[in-house]
Parts: sequence; C-alpha cells; structure tokens
Amino acid sequence: MKLSDLDYPLPKDKIALFPPADRPSAKLLCVDRETGICAHKIFSDLPELLRPDDLLVLNNTKVMPARIFGRRTTGGKVEALLLKEVDHNVWEALLKPGGRIKEGQTLDFSAEGIELLAEVMPKPVQDSGPRFLRFRGDGVKDKIKKLGHIPLPPYIDRPDQALDRSMYQTVFAENEGAVASPTAGLHFDEALLSKIKAKGVEIVPITLHVSYGTFQPVTVERVEDHKMFEEEYEITKDAVERINRTKREGRRVVVCGTTCVRALESALTEEGKLKAGPGKTSIFIYPPYQFRIVDALITNFHMPKSTLLAMVSAFLGYEKLMAAYNTALDSNYRFASYGDAMFIA
Repeated sequence: MKLSDLDYPLPKDKIALFPPADRPSAKLLCVDRETGICAHKIFSDLPELLRPDDLLVLNNTKVMPARIFGRRTTGGKVEALLLKEVDHNVWEALLKPGGRIKEGQTLDFSAEGIELLAEVMPKPVQDSGPRFLRFRGDGVKDKIKKLGHIPLPPYIDRPDQALDRSMYQTVFAENEGAVASPTAGLHFDEALLSKIKAKGVEIVPITLHVSYGTFQPVTVERVEDHKMFEEEYEITKDAVERINRTKREGRRVVVCGTTCVRALESALTEEGKLKAGPGKTSIFIYPPYQFRIVDALITNFHMPKSTLLAMVSAFLGYEKLMAAYNTALDSNYRFASYGDAMFIA
C-alpha cells in the first residue's frame, strides 16, 4: 500500500473543533460491508441497527489531564505531555522545546498556589523523543490532575477548555492511563447505553490506553514500513469468556473504535481465541488483513495519512471506504475526534 492511498482532500472546515452538545446527536453513516451502500442515520439510532444477540465491545480507558505548562530555570517556557508513570514520581514525557532542555535542569510547573517541580533525568535512549521527569514531593498525581490540561489532538486547533474535561472523555471511562480518547465512544451517553442493554445486547468493557502515537501520521512511502508506538491493554477473564462464547455461537461482535480492534486482534492465540490479561501491542493493521474477532465496527472519520484510516480500509475495503468518505464530505459530516461516526456492518 502506498502513502498516497491514505491521502484524500479534507477541507479544514470539515474538522470538528467542538463536540455536539448532545453526544448521540452526531450523524452516523451506515455502510454495508459487502456492497459499500451508505445510509444516513443519527447515532441515537444505533439500538435499531444492533441485534438482540450482539455483543458490543467498549474501551473504558480514561484520559489523563496530561499536558502541563511551566518554565525552565532560565525563564523560558516549557510544555510537557506526560505519557505514563514508570516509577514513583517518575514520568515518561514529551517536552517542548525538547532540544533545548538539558539533563539535570529543574522545570517549574507550579500554578494556582500549587508547587510542582520536576528534574529532567538522563535520556534512556539518545536521540529518542521521550524524556523522564522526576517530580518532587508528595501528592504529585493529585497536583497533575489539578494543573493538567486535556491533551487535545493537534488538528483541534484551539486551546483546551473546561468542557473538554468531560466531553473528551467517554461516559464509561474507568481506567486512567490514556493521553488520547477512544473517540468513537464519545457518542454514547447513559440513556443510549440503557436502550442498547434493554434490547438484549451484551456490553463488554476492555482497556487499551491510547498513546500519543495515535496522532502520528504515516510518512514513509511504503505504508508497511511504518512503525507503531507501543500501547498497553488489558482484557479481563470475564470479557474473554463472553467474547469467545459469542464467536462460538456465531453471534456478532460489534467493536467500538480502532483502539478496541488493536487490543482484541493482539490478544488472539494461534487457535483464534482470545486470552485474558495485560499486554502490550504495536500492531499495525492495513490491507490486506484477515479480521478474526470483529464482525461490525463503529468508528469516526479519520485524518488523511493516518494508521486509523489504514485499519478501516482493511476492514471495509479501500474503494468502498473512499466512496463512503466522499459521501460523508458531500453530506457535511464532521471529521476527526469530535466529529461524526460510521457503522460498518
């Protein structure tokens, strides 16, 4: 697959900068996986599209307010995107401006009367992007939560606002650890989930902590040469038993979001069954790929040259996907994280 295959013209005004006030009011483009035929719905119509014996998989990761702003001892501004805590008070982070910040420097992220200082530790791998910060004192996590900002995607070209604290988080978010939201899940509210359950659909949560790598565009000419960032996931024994039973009985596994797809496809045994437990994945799914768990997919409209676009292309087929995207563009669908959704089945 060529990089040009993942490119398409996306006008800037089609990228949603804000979420809809009512989560399930987003548009939903329903695409027949066999024929590519499209139908226009609203996300609140989803219960009508699901079957009573379906199983719906949701990603319950929770986004951290992982972006903090501060100053160097020289007075220059600094920004840190905290990726994960690797030891007590030690965080892996991306720093901006990274090249000017030396080992041993103290960074001051204090604000609102809260003191938050961190020392820049030696780089674990020279010429790599991430750095390590050792924070001082007690209650560091609580301080980060109070001072941190929601790390919006780079294509949402505005400062984060108070509404992003709630709206860039799914209503079923539970396990904190992501620096990006599993955005296909943003369209659900509690009332919609209740309607889906009332229809008889099983809802199964799994966890994949979405990393900043989800925003990294493909830049190599041969798509197959792109390297994915590693992400952590966990699938409980109960979730595994329920999903495996659904596949055995020939019922549909409806997966919400590319993040869930990565976790599920990474946790398969050679026999094609899921295994429980925590894991790490750097799986990159692109055409051709044989999906072994996913029967139907709920997903947003993805940016050009993205790994997410490659995955959905593998699921639906390249020509049908591009035709569906053209339909969405012509019909004023909103694209990207805060945008509208697709249901491919």
